[in-house]
Amino acid sequence: MTIQKANPNDHEILTEITKKSKAYWGYSNEQIENWSQFLTVSKEYIEKNSVFNLVDNDKIIGYYSFFHESENIIKLDNLFVLPEFIGKGFGKVLMDDFLIRIKNDDVQKVILDSEPNAEVFYSKFGFVTIGQIETSIKDRFMPIMELLIEKV
Repeated sequence: MTIQKANPNDHEILTEITKKSKAYWGYSNEQIENWSQFLTVSKEYIEKNSVFNLVDNDKIIGYYSFFHESENIIKLDNLFVLPEFIGKGFGKVLMDDFLIRIKNDDVQKVILDSEPNAEVFYSKFGFVTIGQIETSIKDRFMPIMELLIEKV
């Protein structure tokens, strides 16, 4: 198993992983399609952002992506694994790699908009919920989370 920089040509595979992972949480096919613009990973997105794939036996099984929201703030924009790998430690592998990768940057905090079902996952890494944003589903909110990066 390796983590490697994504190639723009991976965009269809990453979109498929994103949609399948989101559907794992019980969202209908109709809802997944309604969110299609938010769940689609384009070639341009991969070219403009930091995107890393988790590869097992030559198959991409997950990925994460991030960008600098400002000089000292990174936004963890995506972290998804295929449904058959959820709950088996692969998300932790991705998160650990991400945290190591940003360690030497002059980053003060990481922010993310969490899938509500993944809030507990992120809290295990020290992320805390600081707010919420309303979604297109009535009375459904996504947690806004942050992780303060301590420099030793």
